[in-house]
Amino acid sequence: MSVVEGGSDAAWSFDTLAVRAGQERSQFNEHSEALYLTSSFVFENAAQAAARFSGTEPGNVYARFSNPTVSTMQERLAALEGAEACIATATGMAAILSTVMALMKSGEHIVSSRSIFGATQQLFGTILPRFGVDTSFVDQGTVEAFRAAMRPTTRMVFIETPSNPLTEVFDIAALARVAHEGGALLAVDNCFCSPALQRPLQMGADLVIHSATKYLDGQGRVLGGAVCGAKALTEEVFKFLRTAGPTLSPFNAWVILKGLETLSVRMKAQSANALELAQWLEAQPSVTRVFYPGLASHPQHALAMRQQAGGGAIVSFEVRGGREAAWRVVDNCRLLSITANLGDTKTTITHPASTTHGRISAEARAASGIGEGLLRIAVGLEAPADLKSDLARGLG
Repeated sequence: MSVVEGGSDAAWSFDTLAVRAGQERSQFNEHSEALYLTSSFVFENAAQAAARFSGTEPGNVYARFSNPTVSTMQERLAALEGAEACIATATGMAAILSTVMALMKSGEHIVSSRSIFGATQQLFGTILPRFGVDTSFVDQGTVEAFRAAMRPTTRMVFIETPSNPLTEVFDIAALARVAHEGGALLAVDNCFCSPALQRPLQMGADLVIHSATKYLDGQGRVLGGAVCGAKALTEEVFKFLRTAGPTLSPFNAWVILKGLETLSVRMKAQSANALELAQWLEAQPSVTRVFYPGLASHPQHALAMRQQAGGGAIVSFEVRGGREAAWRVVDNCRLLSITANLGDTKTTITHPASTTHGRISAEARAASGIGEGLLRIAVGLEAPADLKSDLARGLG
C-alpha cells in the first residue's frame, strides 16, 4: 500500500512529505521503509518477463534501473521539490552528466555561471567538448550577461544558487525567462539549499539537480545524486541511466530516505548556526570578507531572502595573508573536520583553491573569485560558541 501516494496529495505539508511520501509497504506491512538488496526480480512467467522488459507492464526488472527502495526515494524527493518525477543517480556529478548526455547532442551549447563546483567546471570545460557540447562560462551573475552568452544552439542554462564556494545567488525566475526565450532549459543545482530552503521549479526552472551526498543524506554517510523535473525530461534521463548505469544503490537510497526525514529541522538549525558564525567572522580583524547570503552585506542578500527560506549553512571567508594564513586556520582546527565534503551534521572546513577547485587552472580560479586566502565552512549542528573558539585559534 502507498502511505502517501507518491506525495501527490497537496494537503500534506513539506515536513509530512519528508517523512511519509512514496512509501510502499510490502506484505509484511513494515513501518520503516524496506531495503531491497537484490540485483534482479523474478517473474511469474515468460509473458510477464517480456511485458516488464518492454515497459507495457509496470514492475521491477533489474536493479540497474528499477528497485523499490530507490523508487521510494525518488518519489519522496520529487514530492519535496514539487516535481512530476525524479531520477536518482550514483552521485551528484553523475546526475549532471546524465542530464547533459540525455538532453543534449553534439553541436549544442550550454551557458553556465562560472561560479560552480570545480568538478562541474571540469566536466563542462574539458570533457563535454570532446563530444561536441560547448560551454560558455558567464563571469558576471547578471541576467544581461547570461542573455548575451546565449546562442541559437544553446539548449541549457546551468546555475548553482547559492554557488560553491562564494555563495553567489542567481535570479532563478529571470534566468528561466532568458533560457525559455532562447529555446533552452534552465537547470538549477540546488545542493546548497535543498528543497527545505528553496524550490527552483516553482520559480520557473525546468530541472533541479542534487548531490544527495550532501544535505539530503545530511550525515556524511553515502554518495547519491538526483534529477527532478517534468516527467517528459526525467524520462530521457532514465533512458540514459538504464543503458549507461550511473545508478544509485538501494542501500544508499535507503540511507538518504532516512536523511530526508530530518531535512527540514537540520536545515533550519544549521542555517541559524551559520548566520551566527558569519556575523562573528565579520568582526574578526584577520578576516577581510565574509560570503554568506543571510548577511546584509552579501551583494544578493535581498534576492536570497526572496528565493530562499533561510541563508543556508555554507559560510566562506577570506583571510589576510593568502594561502599561508588560510592553511594556518585549517591546521589549528581541533573541532572542525578538515574535509572537502559538506552537508554533514559535523562542521567541515576546506581551502577551495587547493582542494575542490584545485584541478582547474589558476586563471579559472581567479575568474571565479577563488583566491588563496579563501576558506569554506559547512556549518553543522555543534554549538556555535565551540566553532568560534576553534576558529579563533588560527585567526588570532
